[in-house]
Amino acid sequence: MTVMMQAFFWDCPREAQQEYQWWNHVRGHVAALAEAGFGALWLPPVHKAANLGGPSMGYDPYDYYDLGEFDQRGSVKTWFGSKDELLALIGAAHENGMDVITDFVVNHCSGGDAQELNPITGEQRWTRFEPASGKFRRDWECFLPNPYESWEEGSFGEMPDLSHRNPLVFGEILKLARWLVEEIGFDGFRYDYVKGYGANTVTAVQEYRYQRAGKVVKPYGVAEYWDNSRAIERWIDITAFSNQNPVRAFDFPLRETLKSICDHYGFGLRNLIHQPGLAKDVNRSAVTFVENHDLRDQGRGIVNDKMLAYGYILTHEGSPCVFWKDYFVEGLGQPGSPNGIAALVAAHEKHAGGGTEVLWVDDDVYIMQRLGAGNQPGLIFVWNNRGDDWRGAWVRTRWRDREFTPVAWWSGSDVHRPDDQRSGPEGHAPFWAAPRGYTVYVPRP
Repeated sequence: MTVMMQAFFWDCPREAQQEYQWWNHVRGHVAALAEAGFGALWLPPVHKAANLGGPSMGYDPYDYYDLGEFDQRGSVKTWFGSKDELLALIGAAHENGMDVITDFVVNHCSGGDAQELNPITGEQRWTRFEPASGKFRRDWECFLPNPYESWEEGSFGEMPDLSHRNPLVFGEILKLARWLVEEIGFDGFRYDYVKGYGANTVTAVQEYRYQRAGKVVKPYGVAEYWDNSRAIERWIDITAFSNQNPVRAFDFPLRETLKSICDHYGFGLRNLIHQPGLAKDVNRSAVTFVENHDLRDQGRGIVNDKMLAYGYILTHEGSPCVFWKDYFVEGLGQPGSPNGIAALVAAHEKHAGGGTEVLWVDDDVYIMQRLGAGNQPGLIFVWNNRGDDWRGAWVRTRWRDREFTPVAWWSGSDVHRPDDQRSGPEGHAPFWAAPRGYTVYVPRP
């Protein structure tokens, strides 16, 4: 997949003053995002939520088949809009050559209509669900503990965990996935909190033979498995076993390394090659990112020089994901400028092909080349970690007697255009970046 846009942030309808209109708001940006080079949108959970404390982001699922058409839980629309508005957004994305994935929240539910006695625990719990859609009704046997899984109570916060080993639940999850792909038009899923259930559920959803408009659809899949690199890789291996449509995972370890470098002056660039991460170890399975909706708590977000992190993920291997709030609200997109995310997206789509080769690294300077593949000829990425001067190094590239021109660059203190460079007969050339900045060079044809 090409560059993905996470098309929401926490409480985005309220913060953007687009309550019950978010789908229309995003739709208004689709053409421009496609023109900028984005190839996919990731939407939040699209179903009607429990909304126990007012409108919510959907991570408290109540009626999976209510996309904003039934009068329940305080409104007809979801906090993001109506079903028709959602369908219009998906249609606009497809018309502009973009895929659309949705958050798939099947670990837990919330907002039960009645309490039931769980005979295993002897406790009353809110496990009776009678949604207005009439689909995927649930009772206590659909949740942990039950006769199928009786060893733990199982809850996400105060929301009861679904029992995927219950054949009814497992079958309903597959029906839901099929409906979302074949009838609603989604092209894949972001699997929320996969630590909470067996990997076989994800494998089954990925492996299902979906058909839409007479064509087979293989859904894109990316998982939220928030852990260290080894644990994420182990989970990927399990889901990939006998799976012809493997799922990817977000690269949380790389993101934490990028945060440390951006936020702490003097945190050396050698950490980019020494610290574990999916993009380095299993790059085909890595979805790289800088921020997301879960990093809103104080101390979790990147505070300083965030563009350095975007410079890295949009030039290196892995499938990069850009955060809506950074691009639009924080103003880092800057279409038409070489100093924003838009220029990096263009560089990624036009040039960032082939493998990655580190040409130089010390604590202050990092230089990498993408070797090129197909219609993407490759690039040179320079990261200067020092804040006092322009820095770079002479390196030997794969290109002999070639001119290089900068197509994207950024610095917190100096945004002057870096000079063009030329390699010698053996491929040697100097490459530079401004203080605490980066430069992306590309070979001229």
